[in-house]
Amino acid sequence: MTAGKNAILEYKGRPLRRKDNIIYFGSMSDKYIILLQILETKKVKDLDVATKVSVQLQLTDPDIKSRDRVVKKSEKNSLYAAMDVASVWLDRALAQ
Repeated sequence: MTAGKNAILEYKGRPLRRKDNIIYFGSMSDKYIILLQILETKKVKDLDVATKVSVQLQLTDPDIKSRDRVVKKSEKNSLYAAMDVASVWLDRALAQ
């Protein structure tokens, strides 16, 4: 991941955007994007650590209803596991 003031966060060369407990992985200009939603967290020292994360591979086509955009979905027990599966799903979907 890369970071800096006004820099775009990236993971494995793809952009990451976060709004509250939702993380978008990928580019809206591509056919697919990943939506990660942090459903549960626990405190570890001073940090909130994700313990339940929803992962969805979605179509970016704005003409499709939001509930019909979901291609695949899963739940993982950490953000690391969620990002791992998200990266594989997005790579495979965009390679088609």
